[in-house]
Amino acid sequence: DPKRKAAFGSIGRRIPYRILHVINENGESLGNMHRAEALKLMDKHNLKLVLLRENTEPPVYRLMTGKQIHEEQLRRAEKKKASPKTGMCIVQKELSFSSTIARNDLETKTKQIAQWIEKKYHVKVTIRQAK
Repeated sequence: DPKRKAAFGSIGRRIPYRILHVINENGESLGNMHRAEALKLMDKHNLKLVLLRENTEPPVYRLMTGKQIHEEQLRRAEKKKASPKTGMCIVQKELSFSSTIARNDLETKTKQIAQWIEKKYHVKVTIRQAK
């Protein structure tokens, strides 16, 4: 499914690097090892290798259970939701009406303003003076 993206770089057997820094499921460092050794370790303990940091030399992989992977994905999703959206433009709504506006029209416009504020829009209200 193209809409679903994994929270991790790669999970499982497809590892493009020869030398890896491996961390066990308890968070303890096992040091640098060859890809084949890491795969043997993964099979022996019935775990999955998950890429944590790709930009380091050598890249850091962690042995995780399916449950740990799921919990980490949920934690990262929560963190992403909680962080403020960067790069998003601020939507500003503007409303203009006369000072002689009818009561019903004023109530309708105030409801509209309340909806915009709920959606976190910036609202600018201009009241023109009647002649």
